[in-house]
Amino acid sequence: MLNMVVCVSGGGTNLQAILDAMKEGRIQDSRILAVVSNNASAYGLKRAEMAGIDGICLSPKDYDTREEFNQAFCEKMKRLKPDLIVLAGFLVNIPPRMVKEFAGRIINIHPSLIPSFCGTGFYGLKVHEGALRRGVKITGATVHFVDEGTDTGPILCQKAVEVKEGDTPESLQRRVMEEAEWIILPQVIQEIAQGRIRIGEEQEGLKR
Repeated sequence: MLNMVVCVSGGGTNLQAILDAMKEGRIQDSRILAVVSNNASAYGLKRAEMAGIDGICLSPKDYDTREEFNQAFCEKMKRLKPDLIVLAGFLVNIPPRMVKEFAGRIINIHPSLIPSFCGTGFYGLKVHEGALRRGVKITGATVHFVDEGTDTGPILCQKAVEVKEGDTPESLQRRVMEEAEWIILPQVIQEIAQGRIRIGEEQEGLKR
């Protein structure tokens, strides 16, 4: 059984994609131990509640320093003891201590074809604004392992999405979610659950 913690900051659409895939049998032998958010009003926490999953809010705003938050965040994860941490639209930098503690066991979904439109400053609509500003014809989404950098960990899966004439950042964001994010994130989780992707070790590339 693959025990997961899913981290969200907003609406939790990727969390819902995971829940739907579990219900439909596209993700097997897995369970979500908890959903963690840095935002008390995140709808992702409501999705967790509706699914009967513990929702936990840990916000940097509730701590005097970022270091205190990082320590609390790490300690909470250690108590939950997940096999896998899934960052599903989580807009918080993962502390280096936690990256080390859970080496090879944290994955992230990013709404572009890394290495394009990724790294510091590229999140949410900003990714799609960048793609449209550059005039690319193809964008997409990437699932990757998390390391000490920002969107720099080994790539696990990518899926391309066409950029259409007249696209806005909002329309492109929606299509990337529907045609890529909601497909490849559950797919990668299932491959991990079935042992086709190995976790819990230093990752130098895709391990199958």
